[in-house]
Amino acid sequence: MDKQNGTERAETQQDAGSFGRRDVLKLTGAGLAVLGASTVAAAPARAQYDTAWDKTFPKSDAVDHSKVSFTNRYGVPLVGDLYLPKKRGSQPLPAIAVAGPFGAVKEQSAGLYAQTMAERGFVTLAFDPSYVGESGGAVRDVASPDINTEDFMAAVDFLGLHNAVNRERIGIIGICGFGGMALNAVAADKRVKAVATASMYDMSRVMAKGYYDSLPAEQRTKMLETMSRQRWTDVANGKPAMAGGLPDSLDGVENPVIRMYYGYYKTKRGYHKRSVNSNGGWTVTNPLSFMNMPLLTYVAEISPRPMLLIAGSEAHSRYFSEDAYKAAAEPKELMIVEGADHVDLYDQVKIIPFDKLQSFFERHLA
Repeated sequence: MDKQNGTERAETQQDAGSFGRRDVLKLTGAGLAVLGASTVAAAPARAQYDTAWDKTFPKSDAVDHSKVSFTNRYGVPLVGDLYLPKKRGSQPLPAIAVAGPFGAVKEQSAGLYAQTMAERGFVTLAFDPSYVGESGGAVRDVASPDINTEDFMAAVDFLGLHNAVNRERIGIIGICGFGGMALNAVAADKRVKAVATASMYDMSRVMAKGYYDSLPAEQRTKMLETMSRQRWTDVANGKPAMAGGLPDSLDGVENPVIRMYYGYYKTKRGYHKRSVNSNGGWTVTNPLSFMNMPLLTYVAEISPRPMLLIAGSEAHSRYFSEDAYKAAAEPKELMIVEGADHVDLYDQVKIIPFDKLQSFFERHLA
C-alpha cells in the first residue's frame, strides 16, 4: 500500500485544520457545525414518489427499475430505488443495499453504484436515509448515527422479504459518510454477509475531532456550547436553524476540499434538487449526537465476515479507510485507487473499481 506523499498530506491537513478553526465549520460534505451566528437557508425540494427519471446518471437498458418504500424500526418511512437485472432467471439472487454520500440522495452516487451492480447480476436497493430526499421524517436535513445505521438494517429487512432475493446473500455498500454508518450497521446486523465502502468518512470522528483529529478541546467545547444553546432558539422559533451549505460560487474560495465538493454537488455533474449538499445544508445542531457516539467502536466485530475499503490515493479522507482497516479484524481488504480523489469515487465510472466490487460480492455472497 503506497502512502500519500508526506508533504502533500501535511498541506491538506493544514488547510483542513485552519478551515476548521475559523468562525464557521460548514463544510457540507463533512457535516461540520456552525460555531458562529447561524443562517436560515432554503431547504432542498421534497417530492414523494417522483416517477420521472431524475437521476444524475443515464438509465440502463439492462436493468428493471422501480420506486419502493419500507419503514425502519423507528417508524420512519424510507423511499428507495430498486434495481433488478433484466436477465435474472427464476432463482433468487444476491442483493446489495447502497446509501451515501452524507448529504446526498439516491439519485446521485448511490443510485449509480446500485444500477451498475444490478447490471452485474445483483438485486440492488439505493435508498434515501431518514429525514433526507423522498424519505420521511417531520424534521428535514438532519442526520443521526443511530437512526442512519438503522436505515441500513431496514433496507436489509426489505431485501430479505423480496421474492427476487436470497436473504442469505445480502451485502452493503456505503459511500462517504454512509460508509461509516454501513460498517456500524454490519458490526451489529449479523444477517449481512459482506460490506464494502468507497471514500469512507467516519462522521462521528470528524465532527468530534475535526480533520486529522486536529480540533482543540476548547474548540470542541465551544461547538457543543453553541449548539446546546441553539436548541432553545430552535424551539422558540418552532423550526431548526440551518447551518448553510456549500457556497453558490467559488469566488474567493481557496480551500481545495470545498472546491472539490462544489465541483460535484453544485454543478451539472452531480446537482440534485433534493440533495442536502446541493442546497441548504444540514441543521446547525446536526453534529450533537455524532460528537459523543463513535461509530466505529465495534468495527472488529464485522469479522469473520469480509470487508472491502476503497479510497483514492489523493483523497483527503484516505486516512479514515486506513485507520478502519487497521482496527478491523480479518478478513479485510484495503484498495487504494491511484490518482483518485475523494469525489472521483462518487461518479467517475472509469475510476470506480466496479470489477473489484463485483468479484468481492460474487465471492462472499456465494
